[in-house]
Amino acid sequence: MLPFQYRPSLLLPTSPASCGPAPEKEAKGIKGERKGPVLPSLGLLIWLLPLFLSSLTPLLGQDCTLIRPARVFDGENFQQGKVVLVLNDQIAAFDTEKNMDVPAGCTTVDYPDGTLLPGMIEGHSHLLLHPYNETDWNDQVLKESYAERAIRGGIHAEKTVRAGFTTVRDLGSEGAGYVDVGLKETIEKGVIQGPRMIVAGKAMVTTGSYGPKGFADHVTVPLGAETADGLDELTRVVRDQIGRGADVIKVYADYRWGANKMAMPTYTQRELELVVEIANSSGRQVVAHAATAEGMRRAVMAGVATIEHGDGGTREVFELMKKHGVALCPTLAAGDAIEQYKGWKKGVDPDTDRIVNKQKSFALALEVGVTIAAGGDVGVFPHGDNARELEMMVDYGMTPLAVLRSVTAGNAAVFELADRGQIKPGLLADLVVVQGNPQAEISALRKVRAVFKGGVLVR
Repeated sequence: MLPFQYRPSLLLPTSPASCGPAPEKEAKGIKGERKGPVLPSLGLLIWLLPLFLSSLTPLLGQDCTLIRPARVFDGENFQQGKVVLVLNDQIAAFDTEKNMDVPAGCTTVDYPDGTLLPGMIEGHSHLLLHPYNETDWNDQVLKESYAERAIRGGIHAEKTVRAGFTTVRDLGSEGAGYVDVGLKETIEKGVIQGPRMIVAGKAMVTTGSYGPKGFADHVTVPLGAETADGLDELTRVVRDQIGRGADVIKVYADYRWGANKMAMPTYTQRELELVVEIANSSGRQVVAHAATAEGMRRAVMAGVATIEHGDGGTREVFELMKKHGVALCPTLAAGDAIEQYKGWKKGVDPDTDRIVNKQKSFALALEVGVTIAAGGDVGVFPHGDNARELEMMVDYGMTPLAVLRSVTAGNAAVFELADRGQIKPGLLADLVVVQGNPQAEISALRKVRAVFKGGVLVR
């Protein structure tokens, strides 16, 4: 049933000069005469049909929402006095309301003390993991079924999008095969709520470097990533992961496999270059887990898009990253959480060596001018608590404005997501409203009032 009364007189022109319906007159048939109004010709009906449909468009053809916040962060700067018009899944207009043509029947929502910003982009997540103080990583990989991990992943996905993060880069299923690909497809089908996902599938490691470890020689256990050694095998594995649905290729450029479990480089620079060459030829990026200066250097020279963690970065390495346009995804919150799981009381005990070193390396990256991609390694700490990383980025030296740029337009640029990350006509209507002003207090990002994904209100 139409949501209004159909009245042709309101939809069709009435003047004969404007091709309106003919006045009533007598019509002669082939077999005698018949009295009654003459129906419009087929040509006239075809001409009038677009006019009729256009009159229904605001109500029947489009989902229309006008959002009126107190302030807008557009991905780069804050603006006052502007509103956002959403039509279907896109931002249709961003301007003052008096300069905007709002369709009839459009829903209006007001947030008089709210800040509207682009849907945030989580740069480093593991939706198939949950905090290690609940179940350690080894037991999650070895004892939790794919079914359990998929169900947990769905719950985590909903928590994530409701926290205002409408896109996540999920960097490895950690022993769950391609369940992350299936989770992404389930969200896209609308079966469950969740963010848009960029998935890495299994991730890639060298033989002997990754876990779970510590078992007797005669015991074979599944690993948390896929092994690939040598140029031929690397070629096959990269192509196989792409074929199975990986959107990005993740490699472990170093790992804790050195003497005394020290972190040391794994792949050679030539091996990393081949991975990047194959992935890039398919339009995909390569990201590198790297915590040592040499592992970082090899990955940067090979052409990866981002370095994950980067704890051991030196000035020389950070300058190399800046020169080659490689971003740092620092994952501050993950290390902070792990230290607390070990018994460190934040704000009470002196900072551990790990915390002190992380603060120094992050400050050095900022000083050099490395691009920072916001990403917390969520899964090590609870999903939905993604803002924890953003708060720590401020605590460790970034301004709130720089952090907001990083988690929106910045991440969109680094991850090559041209359709999101800013409030601009033509982009996806992935939007979040928070109470208060996150530029004055970054923790306002926790006070989520509304989340729109593709123009649909999900919270």
